[in-house]
Amino acid sequence: MNYDAGDLVAEFLAAAGVTTAFGIVSIHNLPILDAIGRRGVIRFVPARGEMGGGHMADACARVGGGLGVLISSTGPGAAAAVPALVEANFAGTPLLHITGQTATHLQGRGTGAVHDFAGQGAMLGAVCKAVVRPRSADEIFDALVVAATEALSAPHGPVSVEIAADLQRKAVARPTALDRLAISPRVRAPAETDLDRLAGLLAAARRPLLWLGSGARGAAAEARALVDLGFGIVSSWHGRGIVAEDHPRSLGALHGNGAPAIEDFYETVDAMLVVGSRLRGHETLDGALRLPRTLAQIDVAPEANGRTYATAAFVAGDAALALASLHRRLQGRIAVDPAFGVDLARARRQAQDAYRATLGPYASFAEHLRAAMPRDAVWVRDATVAGHTWAHRLMPLYGPRDSVHPVGGGIGPGLPFGIGAALAAGGEGRKTVVLTGDGGFAVNQGELWTAVQEQADLCVIVMNDGIYAAIGFLQDAHHAGRRFYGQLRGPDLRGLAGLAGMPYWKVERAADFGAAVAQALAVRGPTLVEVDVGRIGPVPPYGHTVRKPAAPACGERRGRRRARGSVELRAAQANHFGPAPEFLGADLRIGFRRQRLLLDPAGFQHPGVLRRAHDARQ
Repeated sequence: MNYDAGDLVAEFLAAAGVTTAFGIVSIHNLPILDAIGRRGVIRFVPARGEMGGGHMADACARVGGGLGVLISSTGPGAAAAVPALVEANFAGTPLLHITGQTATHLQGRGTGAVHDFAGQGAMLGAVCKAVVRPRSADEIFDALVVAATEALSAPHGPVSVEIAADLQRKAVARPTALDRLAISPRVRAPAETDLDRLAGLLAAARRPLLWLGSGARGAAAEARALVDLGFGIVSSWHGRGIVAEDHPRSLGALHGNGAPAIEDFYETVDAMLVVGSRLRGHETLDGALRLPRTLAQIDVAPEANGRTYATAAFVAGDAALALASLHRRLQGRIAVDPAFGVDLARARRQAQDAYRATLGPYASFAEHLRAAMPRDAVWVRDATVAGHTWAHRLMPLYGPRDSVHPVGGGIGPGLPFGIGAALAAGGEGRKTVVLTGDGGFAVNQGELWTAVQEQADLCVIVMNDGIYAAIGFLQDAHHAGRRFYGQLRGPDLRGLAGLAGMPYWKVERAADFGAAVAQALAVRGPTLVEVDVGRIGPVPPYGHTVRKPAAPACGERRGRRRARGSVELRAAQANHFGPAPEFLGADLRIGFRRQRLLLDPAGFQHPGVLRRAHDARQ
C-alpha cells in the first residue's frame, strides 16, 4: 500500500507518544483517520461535537501529562472547536489541533467549496498559541514537529495545524526521522543573578509560604524539597495537589478568597513565593486580596513580572530548574520559625470550619465525597456553584494531575472533561468523578453517549436545581432579584440514564450523598448520580467572599500597583486575546498585544509555516 500524508500524520502522532485522540470524522480529515484506523496504534474517540472532543483532548493531556490531540473538520467543524481551544489556552494545555483546509488550488478564490472559510486561520490564530499551515505535502512532517514542539514548550497551549484535504491524500516519502522522533520542548533556564537575589530575600524569611500554580506542576519534587526546609504551601485552583494537600504544611486551595482566617495568617507571613500562577481574579478578588507584604515570583514568562501584584524579586525561567537552584542556595541559610507550621495548621482548621459553616445542608458533602473516592481518583469540576464553593475549597487532592476544571470559567466542559480524564486515568486503574450542574450538563449532554460507547470509567454527579444558580445570585444582588432567563427545563435524568444504559442514583437527602457516590464508584464504566437540590435545600452563595481593608503597612505605592493590576486583569478578561490577525495572501499580519512572529529555533524555513506566541496563561 502507498504511504501518503495521512499515514505520515498517524505515524507521527504515535511516535510522539500519543495513545488517544479525539474528534469527528469528516470529508476533510478522512485520509488521516483512515490511516489511524488501519494502523490500530492510537485509540480514536469519536465525539458528538468538536467542542466536546476538544475538551476531552484537553483533560486527557492534563491528566496524562502528554500531548492532547483533537482532529476536526475544516470551516464549521474548526469553528465548533473554538470554545475548547479557548479553554485549553486559558489552562495552558499542550493540545495539538489537526484540521483541514480547502484544496490548495481553491484556497483564497471564494469558489464556494465545501466548508471553505477564508478566515479560518485568523479565527484559530485568535485562540491558539500558534497556527501552522504546510503549503505542500513535503512540508507536513516539519510542520507537525514545529506544532508539537510549540504546544509542549512552556508556556504551553493549543496549536492548530491546517492540512489541506488534497495534501492529505498525496503520496510522500516516509521520513526516516520517525524512527528516532524526539520532541524537544524549549526550556528557559533562570538567570543566576536573579536566583541569587531571590535566595537572598528568602534566606532572611522566618515564615515563608509558597503559592503554587499550574506552572509548577512539573516541579513537585522541587516544591516538596522547599517544604522540607520549612516553607508552607497554598495552591491556586489550577495548581492543586502538586504537594499532597494533607501535608501538615499545606493550606490546600484555601488561598484567602472567602477565608478571613487565611488573610489574617498572611499578615504573619514574611515572604510569599508565587510559582507558575497568574494570581487569577477569581482567587484574589481581582487583586483586592491582601497577600503578604513581601512577594516574589517565578514564572516562565518574563511579562508575568508585576502583572497582578508588585514583586520584590522575579525569576523568569522553568519552575523545576528555578526551585532546585533555590533549594541549593537556601540549604543551611534559612531558619524557619518553629511555630510557623503550628500556626499554619491552625489557620487552615479555622478557615475550613468557618467556610463549612456557610454551606448549610451541603456542609458535609466534601467530607463524604472524599471518603467515597479512592485517594488517586481524578476530580473534575464544571463551572457550577458547588464547583466554586465546597468542591474547590474543601476537597483535598493528593497528586499534581488529579484535578481538572474550566480555568476560563466557561460553563459546560465538565462531562467531556470527565471522559477525557477517565480515558487517561483508566489505563492506570484510576477512577474519575465529575461534578456539574444541570445547566452545564446540558451544554454537552450528547457526549453522554460517547462516555457509554467508550465505557469511560467515571461517575457523573449532577447538581440539579433547574436554574443558573450563580447568575441568580448576581441578579439578586444587582438587579433587585429579577431573575430573568435563568430558569432551565431539562430532561428527566433517570430516564436519560436509562436511555443511555447507565446505572443511576438519585440523592434527596444530604446524608445519603456519600453512600450513593460510593455505590456508583463500585460500578465499572459510566454512572450518573443526580442530586435533587430542591429537596435538599438552597445552594450556598456563589463565591462567598469577605473583603477586608488593605493594611496601611502595605504602603500607597503597593496599593496603587495592586489597583492598576486589577484594572489590567479586567481589561484582559474583556479582550483576552486581542484583535484578530488578518490574512493577506500568504502573509499573516499580526496585531496582537505582547505577541511576535517566531523563527523556528530548529532552522525550519518553509515559508508557508507561520507561528506566533503570546504570554503564559497559567
